[in-house]
Amino acid sequence: MTRGSVTVRVARWSAVHPWRAIGLWLLLVVVAVGMSVAIPKQQTQSKDEWVGQSGQAAELIEKAGLGDRPTETVLLTDPDGPLDKAAATTAITQLQQKLKALDPVQAVGQPVWSDNGKAALVPIELKGTADDAADSIDTVVAATADVQKANPGLTIGQAGNASVDAGVWKQVGSDLAKAEKLSLPITFALMLIAFGALIAAGIPVLLAFSAVGAALGFYAPLSYLFPDGGSVANVVLLIGMAVGVDYSLFYLKREREERRKGRSTLDAVEIAAATSGHSVVVSGLAVIVSMAGLYVAQDATFASMATATIVVVAVAVLGSLTVLPALLAKLGHRVDRPRVPLLWRVNRRIGPGGISRRILAPVLRYPRAALTISALAVIALALPALGMKTESADLNTLPQSIPEVRTLKALQENFPSQGSLSYDVVAQGEGAATALTGLQESAVRSGKFVVPAGDAIRQAGGTAVLTLVSVLPDSSANADTALHQLRGELAPAALGSTTWAVGGDSAESVDYGNNQRDKLPYVIAFVLALTLVMMAFTFRSLAIALVTTLLNLASVGACFGVLALVFQHSWAEGILGFTSAGFVVSWIPLFLFVILVGLSMDYHVFVLGRIREGVAEGLNPQEAVRKGITESAGVVTSAAAVMVSVFAVFATLSMLEMKQMGVGLAIAVLIDATLVRIVILPSIMVLLGRKAWWPNRLHRQTPAQAERELVSV
Repeated sequence: MTRGSVTVRVARWSAVHPWRAIGLWLLLVVVAVGMSVAIPKQQTQSKDEWVGQSGQAAELIEKAGLGDRPTETVLLTDPDGPLDKAAATTAITQLQQKLKALDPVQAVGQPVWSDNGKAALVPIELKGTADDAADSIDTVVAATADVQKANPGLTIGQAGNASVDAGVWKQVGSDLAKAEKLSLPITFALMLIAFGALIAAGIPVLLAFSAVGAALGFYAPLSYLFPDGGSVANVVLLIGMAVGVDYSLFYLKREREERRKGRSTLDAVEIAAATSGHSVVVSGLAVIVSMAGLYVAQDATFASMATATIVVVAVAVLGSLTVLPALLAKLGHRVDRPRVPLLWRVNRRIGPGGISRRILAPVLRYPRAALTISALAVIALALPALGMKTESADLNTLPQSIPEVRTLKALQENFPSQGSLSYDVVAQGEGAATALTGLQESAVRSGKFVVPAGDAIRQAGGTAVLTLVSVLPDSSANADTALHQLRGELAPAALGSTTWAVGGDSAESVDYGNNQRDKLPYVIAFVLALTLVMMAFTFRSLAIALVTTLLNLASVGACFGVLALVFQHSWAEGILGFTSAGFVVSWIPLFLFVILVGLSMDYHVFVLGRIREGVAEGLNPQEAVRKGITESAGVVTSAAAVMVSVFAVFATLSMLEMKQMGVGLAIAVLIDATLVRIVILPSIMVLLGRKAWWPNRLHRQTPAQAERELVSV
């Protein structure tokens, strides 16, 4: 065995010095966890998300010092009918006393009674900025909850930017805890089925979980450069468990295979390092390259996701190349103990690639027919993607189980001027306030906007700000419509040559979604170009690189098509427990694209590596494909099963965005690991024959020469 490659040298050192390797890994994990405790993780601030015209408006407002103080609203209703004014007055007095005593509260306004007699609201002004309010909102919400307990005959709820965000992230935390509880036992059960032995099944799960914990720790100091947009923990768990288990699985399966052939434990570890270890490194680099595409989007939240994912993938690769060989060397044959009798016998009876061999036989016999039929199936799945609608998340995409969401909807129903579709029109220059007064009159006269209570126009120096609220119900489509009316019709007519910009929360949401759609082509080009170059370099074959790119696009297209079918229509509402919003949330396609390209490379590189070994042994193209597919089938199936199960857990969560992400990833991996890798890839490789490796001259080398090239890449 040639020992020149880095993966072999590292594996050999770890296998020869197992306790040192294990000790160093434990030290790494302990230090990382300590970092997560000692270093507070930084969160994104509102200005980090400023884009487009709404970002310009926010900057002008901030420079002029005209930003509104953060506000909250307490809504009082009677579940049995019209509001009892006496009971409501008593509760309002209690609210005012409690809230005024709180340090985060600047002022508590007088109650406002609804025209329909069904509700009353109490406005609250908080101290500091929106970011300050986010840090202290729990205290205010707790005070409102105390008043609710003291007045059980009324429904008293609180809503506002800070409280709704807090309620959403509380739900996200609950969902994440549920995902952790489900994903770990499911993953272990799948590994038990794959190996039929407890120790072998536990090693990949343990290493993946330790990689997730270490990655979260290492991300803590990096959050000062790439602040957490709120999704880092979700993404690290999602990707870390998937790739961590896969990498260990690739390595462990190959080591067991070589031991069954009569190799010693040390030789088996070295062969696994030269083959599967090499595939792990290439796969890890592919995921890292793909995730780096998120930086192209120039978005703070995506940058934090990319950074955290790159860290967890790097840690998972490091673990599979160091501590895993050490564990295998120390355990030896004991890694297959204790055996689960039934599962062990089933594994032995089926053998490697038993099921895939039967599926593959007609594919290799009739490659043109197999490619045609499978390509048509992928195209049929991908066609709905042409009509996929993407819009920003809105109130209707949030779980109605969140109390703050229910309160906000009830507030809009009883007080239209308190609607969530709020816009700030900023004008700068001489006569700015006068021009905005004219805009206010024309907007209200149109019947499409109202002015909230208080001063509609705020002015400081040469800058003035007008706040308008759309009368349309809160939805992303209505937000876009109202914004178009302001920017395209009302503001230009009223403000003329005055410098102006339309911003506010609703405009920021629309601009954010549009910015992501605009960046998507650049992200796609970046990821595909880099992965193509990387595959061409790895396999020394332009044909392999092009085939890889086409297959990645096929998997992503099928994924987007299924997303459109499931979430734009009502096909799976009952099964998945959601109400269709009629669109896919705008950030989902971009995020899914980079994730899927990276993850699909996991087993793609592994399968191609096994096919390449067959070519190196002097087999003809068809036999090399047969050998590569069947010998890798068990690993690919197990790896895909882990990914699909972990992603499917996210499809059961209450947040619609998490549900869309989970469904998209699970469906894409399922299609990729079955239809694409077992049918399309082998049929293409057989049809291309030796041309598949052009311009690589691997098939013209002796087996010894080919092996030296394989382990030296």
